[in-house]
Amino acid sequence: MTVRSVATVLLILFSLSAFAQKPKKKAPAQVLFSVNNRAVSTDEFIYLYKKNHQNKQEDYTKDKVEEYLNLFINFKLKVEEARSRGLDTTKAFIKEFNNYKEELRRPYLPEGKMLDSLVRLTYNRLKEEVKASHILINVTPDASPQDTLNAYSRITALKEKAKAGEDFGMLAATHSEDPSARMNKGDLGYFTAMQMVYPFESAAYSGKPGEVVGPVRTRFGYHLVYVEDRKPARGEVEVSHIMIRTGGERDEAKSKNLIFEIYDQLKGGVAWEELCLQYSEDANSKNSGGKLRAFGVGAMAAAPEFDAVAFSLQRSGEISDPFQTAYGWHIVRLERKIPLPSYEELLPQLKPRVQRDERVQISKQALMQKLKKDFLYKENEAGKSKVFALADSSLTKGKWSVKQWPGAEIIFTMKTRSVPVKEFVQYVNRQQRASAMAPKSYMEQLYGSFVESVINQTYEDQLVRANPDYEMLLREYYEGILLFDIMEREVWNRASEDTTGQRAYYTEHATNFMAGERVLAELFSANSADQLTELKSALERKDTLAVEEFIKARRIRQEKGAFQKGDRPVLAKVAWATGIHTAENNGMYYLVRIFELLEPGPLAFEEARAAVIAEYQNYLEKRWVDQLRKKYTAKINEKGKQYVFKQLVRS
Repeated sequence: MTVRSVATVLLILFSLSAFAQKPKKKAPAQVLFSVNNRAVSTDEFIYLYKKNHQNKQEDYTKDKVEEYLNLFINFKLKVEEARSRGLDTTKAFIKEFNNYKEELRRPYLPEGKMLDSLVRLTYNRLKEEVKASHILINVTPDASPQDTLNAYSRITALKEKAKAGEDFGMLAATHSEDPSARMNKGDLGYFTAMQMVYPFESAAYSGKPGEVVGPVRTRFGYHLVYVEDRKPARGEVEVSHIMIRTGGERDEAKSKNLIFEIYDQLKGGVAWEELCLQYSEDANSKNSGGKLRAFGVGAMAAAPEFDAVAFSLQRSGEISDPFQTAYGWHIVRLERKIPLPSYEELLPQLKPRVQRDERVQISKQALMQKLKKDFLYKENEAGKSKVFALADSSLTKGKWSVKQWPGAEIIFTMKTRSVPVKEFVQYVNRQQRASAMAPKSYMEQLYGSFVESVINQTYEDQLVRANPDYEMLLREYYEGILLFDIMEREVWNRASEDTTGQRAYYTEHATNFMAGERVLAELFSANSADQLTELKSALERKDTLAVEEFIKARRIRQEKGAFQKGDRPVLAKVAWATGIHTAENNGMYYLVRIFELLEPGPLAFEEARAAVIAEYQNYLEKRWVDQLRKKYTAKINEKGKQYVFKQLVRS
């Protein structure tokens, strides 16, 4: 991450904390000054001054405010220059600004609130386990209306039979299209949040024990959910196991006899790890005492017996009786029970899982439908059909040729505006990519994205009007990125790359780059004093080869040059005389070999270069600002200025 990115992230984190408060109603803003006829309000200046001078009472004086006003005008001049060059229209700027804007608006937008709500809802569901059975009638997401209706009719008929008293398990075994239903009568056992597809999970958690919920549609089809039980979650368990496999050509009786022999040896005192290593046929765990990763209820869906036995054990070290699953015979030892962590502890792991889960997309769709309703969204079928008729193979190749729309047709309306077809056409031209979809289907997808973008922008415009602080922060980021870009071009890069200018500045201002008393010295540093003992001996013998080999072998840090006392803290701790000196500073150990004491005098250009660049940078910036003040008119409104003094200056 770059310094720029770190600084911006910190600004975002700082800024978001201020969003929790509702904005207070303010009097209409006055103009404080204008740059190139672009007005800057007193509210903006006061907001930024307070934000940048928090807990600094000494800064609320007339002189300090006046000084900041001058700097702020310079800032606006630079931003105006960047804007005039079109730096806010580049792809890089738009991408960066949109990324920051996304972070800023998340706490305000319904989508951001929706994610927080989903995470909290998911955690609350994790606190409870549901035992349920289901009946499935298959129908794909893209099924025809007739197939969908047929599936829906079949599932509703089955619900009527269940409501009439027919056994749900027998109905599942007879009619469900879940392949496992014939064996388990639709029984899913206990499960908790994030283990089933989201619509199914929601249906199960909405029901009471004994209730049939549904039909509910998932990507698999229509379900009926029979809620058998609900109880507090048992968290996770960590267990070890010994397994003897069954199936294939295995002799079932021999496998069973062997697991009971192992069980008897455990009861007789033979060590678990010894028996596990000798007999267990789980190659992934036998060498680690049979230990498995911690798991929650329902995680062993393919072996529900294992799940049930593991959670039935109560004490660490407790060993189960032998039992059988579809994979073989097992003995399980409980290592520990892990209760559900608090919301705050689980949040860092839970939030990313929720973000990746389908519940986010489903909730987004529901949210978009609500916003459409709130904004009175209505399609204009005539305008939409006219542009959709032009969807052909060129669109799916990403080369749609309709660049301009000649008419004034409307494609949809909202309570705030009517959206013309030409806006959608421009959107398609920008967004089209090669696609394997049919042209009409791809056009429908693009249309959906376009509608969503317009509605989101409409909501954001409404948000800006209702939240002055948010509007201020958007402007801060917009202008801050522009400032960075223009300063990089006009000042920072020039100052660091213009070696001719640096040397000329150094020559003209040589008295600015003077050194005090210095030493020509060599510094060696290590983590312990012992590492430097042998090095000191080699230095005293002037054994150059031994010094080089020792530095390399022990990874001792070495630095050589002309130093003033303030250049390195350790230099203030040694005698200012030629010879070899030892010192310690903040847990590091040093050898300092001083070759020569140097008289005060001018620094050579290379020695002073860092300081030269810094001063040259300030010189370039001042000269540039003088040029901008001549290029753009900056006018101060005295009435606005006095208002600012009244609001900020404290007696």
